[in-house]
Amino acid sequence: MTSASAQRLLPTDSVARPADCLTAALHHLELSSPDPAGLARFYQQALGYACQQQSGRWIGTAPGRLLGFTAGPAKTLASVGFSVLSAEELHRLRGRIDSAGWLREDGPSDFFADAVRVRDPDGTAYVFGLTRALPAPAAAGAALAARLQHVVVASRDPLRLSDFFTKVLGFTVSDHVVDEQGGIRTIFLRCSADHHSLAVFLAPSDRLDHHCYETTSWNDIRDWADHFAAQSIALEWGPGRHGPGNNLFVFVHDPDGNWVELSAELEQVAHDRPVGQWRHEERTLNRWGQGKLRS
Repeated sequence: MTSASAQRLLPTDSVARPADCLTAALHHLELSSPDPAGLARFYQQALGYACQQQSGRWIGTAPGRLLGFTAGPAKTLASVGFSVLSAEELHRLRGRIDSAGWLREDGPSDFFADAVRVRDPDGTAYVFGLTRALPAPAAAGAALAARLQHVVVASRDPLRLSDFFTKVLGFTVSDHVVDEQGGIRTIFLRCSADHHSLAVFLAPSDRLDHHCYETTSWNDIRDWADHFAAQSIALEWGPGRHGPGNNLFVFVHDPDGNWVELSAELEQVAHDRPVGQWRHEERTLNRWGQGKLRS
């Protein structure tokens, strides 16, 4: 079965956000891989994507989720796509980018009828646009519900990235994770009522860490875990509950070593919620037990 929450591209129950704040939702990711065909096969088996080759790369589609797979180094985002609600929202975004003096490119893309494209300070491409109809997949995907919900990147300078996302693009900071010296280790950012659609943590290199699919309930987490077991895919972390976002989770690894998260019950927040602060410790990552401190 599918659900409305699995199919929707933007949370429809979001509290209205001010015009100077971005309103958007994660729409697609393009993952770089030394073996894009092999990675596509894994996501077809593990996440129910219907995958087909188009213009020299692989495209995977399923209700509420869309991935591209392109040749390149592992643990690298070729691009990140966010959908916006309207042409007016896209116009405001272009104005924010221009006011910040940041370079942008405009026009349609493979997945958007109209879009603006920028690169963050670490060089990753971000595309924001108005969705358009895509060709029907060659085969049906899995019936388990899960919408593509957030992406997390590692960076040698998370504060510089956070400034870009907030001051240039209009994201809002939800929470900081800080160490004993007061240094920022992780920053959670939102562009809707979802606690975060994007997060950045401190690391020795700039790379993709994980992406996440939001399910509808704890029972869905159980069903996904059973599905992974049937495919002989081991859980690498969880079940657990994060501190920031308060969401339930399980994680698996894809063949390139990227973390893949299935989540439920992500915190919903108002646009004027104060920025939270969490200690850099295992209980922040997992209130139930072991935390995977990758920062």
